[in-house]
Amino acid sequence: MISNSNAPLDVGGRNSEGAATRLSNFIERHFVFDGVECASIEGALQSFKFSDPEKQREVCALIGIKAKKAGSQTDWRPAQTLYWNSMEYPRDSAAYQELLDRLYMAVYKQDQRFVSDLYATGKHDLIHTIGNSDPAETVLTEREFCDRLMKLRESINR
Repeated sequence: MISNSNAPLDVGGRNSEGAATRLSNFIERHFVFDGVECASIEGALQSFKFSDPEKQREVCALIGIKAKKAGSQTDWRPAQTLYWNSMEYPRDSAAYQELLDRLYMAVYKQDQRFVSDLYATGKHDLIHTIGNSDPAETVLTEREFCDRLMKLRESINR
C-alpha cells in the first residue's frame, strides 16, 4: 500500500514496493508497438540500440534483465544514434522523445495493470534512484522515465 505522505516514490528502485515496483520497465507487459509484439518496456527500449528490425523484434520479446543484457551487446553511445523500424533517431532529437512518448502511450492504452499501478501512485512525485541522468549514456534517463509516468498519470485523474 502506498502511503499518503508527500514523500517521492522510487519507481523500480531498490527500495520500491507495490505499484512503484510494478512500474519498473523490467516488468513483463505484453503490448504491440508499431506492429511489433513486446513483452516488456525494457525489451522495447533495448531494441532501440539495434539497427536491424529483426534483431529489434527479438529483443522486444525479452523481459527484464534478459532484455538489458541483450542491449549490452551493442554500443550505440559513440554515434548517439538509436533506431526503430529502419529509422535512425539521434539520441538528443525531438523525434526520439516522440518515439519514447509513443512507446509509453502504447503501453498505457494496452495494459490496464499499468494504468492501475500509475493511478495507485496518487499524487506522489516519482523518482528512479537506480536510473542514469546522462542522456549520452542511457536510452532513457531517470527524468525522462518519471516525467512520462507522471504525465500519463495526470491523464487518468482528469
